[in-house]
Amino acid sequence: MDFLKMMTKAKQLQERMGSLQEEVAAIEVEGVSGGGLVKVTLTGKGDLKALSVDPSLLKADEKEILEDLILAAHADARQKAEGLLAERTQALMGDIGLPAGFKLPF
Repeated sequence: MDFLKMMTKAKQLQERMGSLQEEVAAIEVEGVSGGGLVKVTLTGKGDLKALSVDPSLLKADEKEILEDLILAAHADARQKAEGLLAERTQALMGDIGLPAGFKLPF
């Protein structure tokens, strides 16, 4: 593949990445911890949309456990969002024929 052709494809990718970013912002992922006792919903951009805590965890002596479960649920949701973004980005790059691992200059 010649350099000019690669740069043309990279420009196409840049244009399509704008729409992908809008699509990702609209996606919501749920992270769960404690066997479903804590749930966190994030947007594809990582904004917190919802937090659900089972009432059984709302005890003074369970404070540290609850905090840990919230952090774990958030990490789970974030990992799912990042995986989804990576998957869609890879599909987008494959659609326009860029080689795997191609690094964008923008």
